[in-house]
Amino acid sequence: MEMKRTIKTVSGFLAVCAVVATVSSCFGRANNAAFDTVTVERSSITKSVTATGTIEPINQVEVGTQVSGIVDRLYADYNSEVKKGQLLAEMDRTNLIADLNSVTAMLNQAEVEFNYQQKNYERSKRLHDKGLISDTDFESSEYQYSTSKLSLERQRSEISKARRNLEYATITSPIDGVVLSREVDEGQTVAAGLNTPTLFKLAADLTQMQVVASVDEADIGVVEEGQRVTFTVDAFPDDVFEGSVSQVRLNPQTTSNVTTYQIIVYAPNGDLKLKPGLTANITIYTIEHNDVLTVPMKALRFAPNESPEANDGNTVWLLKEGVPTPVTVTVGINDGINTIVEGEGINQGDVVITEYLSLEALRARKKEGAEGSLVIGG
Repeated sequence: MEMKRTIKTVSGFLAVCAVVATVSSCFGRANNAAFDTVTVERSSITKSVTATGTIEPINQVEVGTQVSGIVDRLYADYNSEVKKGQLLAEMDRTNLIADLNSVTAMLNQAEVEFNYQQKNYERSKRLHDKGLISDTDFESSEYQYSTSKLSLERQRSEISKARRNLEYATITSPIDGVVLSREVDEGQTVAAGLNTPTLFKLAADLTQMQVVASVDEADIGVVEEGQRVTFTVDAFPDDVFEGSVSQVRLNPQTTSNVTTYQIIVYAPNGDLKLKPGLTANITIYTIEHNDVLTVPMKALRFAPNESPEANDGNTVWLLKEGVPTPVTVTVGINDGINTIVEGEGINQGDVVITEYLSLEALRARKKEGAEGSLVIGG
């Protein structure tokens, strides 16, 4: 709540000085004294940190393909809403089916070879046990049997791989969400090497977004999880969005000798105004005190003799029935302009003096049309 600012004049200060002795040293020389005053009100004191960030979905998934080939069919496009398991695309299966048929034939051959070598090994073992064949002949049959067994196992692995690759030709959605981007077209050839080619980018839920922002190292010390955040985006300059700090990341990022830290701001997006990629100008409220008594900080520097050092920083001067009266207060945090004050002698509605005005300054303000009570005593 904005404080009411007034300018008041106290007349006949020779009489006032008899009541408030501390005033005489300053105003004993004058018949009139003008003060700039404000009315003590309950308001809020906040401290904040500003930063810039980017709007992003909380859960974003890249959908790719594990096999190389030609994109045969696409079943989703930009902004498509998809369900988990829904078909998104199909790769051309011609080569994959041919590979499966080839390894199937090789598997059949390996099974035939294994069956033959197994029977030959069992027969050789019986003959060897009776001493009818040499050790060399038995060891040879044992080797052939072991080799055929390994070959069969290898072909079984190959056919499992071929079947899996054929399954990979069908690309489905891993989540419920919406398609943010489609990276390929039908007929396009993609190569699955060390990096999986991306076909689609999906967002799980655009009603729940986040701001990824960079905070300067000088400010990161006061930023904590749970703090309230407001931000604006250029797309909606008249709207102020709200969120909260959900994560402060410890990994520093240094660019051109400037160190920053990333923070994550949770940002509800029920009306879907926030779109991925928008730039957000954020304000993080690191300290908030609401419904507290506040006075301008300069009121704590006011002293009747116009010497700031005469005020210990814990005294305010109230204007009571035209008489400046000192009151000791407990001073809380400030926002650089106003500060929290507490004490039995100060209450909402009190008039506190912020500075002394000479009659020349008062006349000048009156000429300029300053707001408040501009009364000059005679």
